[in-house]
Amino acid sequence: MSVSVAYGADNEIYVEQSGATANLDLEQLGSANLIGGLLSSAGSMTALDLDGGTMTLDVNQIGDTNKFLGDITADNFVGFFEFDGDTNNFTIQVDPTNTYGADGSNVNVDVTGSTNTFTLDLATSSMSSNTDLDWIINGDSNVINADIDYDGGTNYMDIDGDSNTVNFDGQGYAGGYFYLDQTGNSRTFNINQMSTLDNDWLKILSTGSNGTICVIQNDGGSSVGC
Repeated sequence: MSVSVAYGADNEIYVEQSGATANLDLEQLGSANLIGGLLSSAGSMTALDLDGGTMTLDVNQIGDTNKFLGDITADNFVGFFEFDGDTNNFTIQVDPTNTYGADGSNVNVDVTGSTNTFTLDLATSSMSSNTDLDWIINGDSNVINADIDYDGGTNYMDIDGDSNTVNFDGQGYAGGYFYLDQTGNSRTFNINQMSTLDNDWLKILSTGSNGTICVIQNDGGSSVGC
């Protein structure tokens, strides 16, 4: 395992890693940053954890009231998360209790600013075999919550500004693909797909002004609603 850490005035990092191939690179620079585990708080840390399987993780935080929080029990997990500023909080998980059910994951989240909250729960019961998430988000009042259990995969978001919110569920046994390319103004989006009998596809391109959008697809995966 290789770990490199840069500390700033308020930062705390506690990593606990065991097994297989890991290459971790953590960096924090300013403000009230914390990496840690889901129950961590300033001055009272729990471990980020990270267990086994092939793993590369690269986290940069930079500034403002960031947290990263934890788990990740991986299988070919790559990662790379970068936040730049404002009120970030990223609450991951990835593979709680399925142990190595996030197969082939390649997650990239790159954010620049505003009052962020991100929650990602990649694979919990359906195992995320070929998943490849990419998010690039730039600013304003972001909230992105994901929760993907795909057995197929790909989720791509590129969101630019204003009062964003995307909530997305996924689920699967081999379904997947989600594409959202948004630009601005007061969007909200709630999208559930839930693919048990396979095949979800969705592509939304949106540009501006007000909006609330709710899309539901359900092929017997579970009951859904926005």
